[in-house]
Amino acid sequence: MALVKRVALAPRALRQLRRVRSVYIAGMLLSALGLLSYDDSAAGVRQTVFSAVFLVVFAALHILTAVQLRRHARTKHCNTAKRLSPAG
Repeated sequence: MALVKRVALAPRALRQLRRVRSVYIAGMLLSALGLLSYDDSAAGVRQTVFSAVFLVVFAALHILTAVQLRRHARTKHCNTAKRLSPAG
């Protein structure tokens, strides 16, 4: 098992990660809409490929952001995680 180094994120970085999630979701929705809007398969091959690539890129960025936020939330020793986690 590899050792995983837990690095605490600054509060500003956490806020930026939470805000950028909505941008990634909007990009995924617009890419999916663009992918579904092309009816003629012969004329829109390039546009379909670009929409599919953008959909994959935005999905990957969203997943990486979610993983980073989840890893930070599970950090027990981090004072920032303790302050920002819901009380309970």
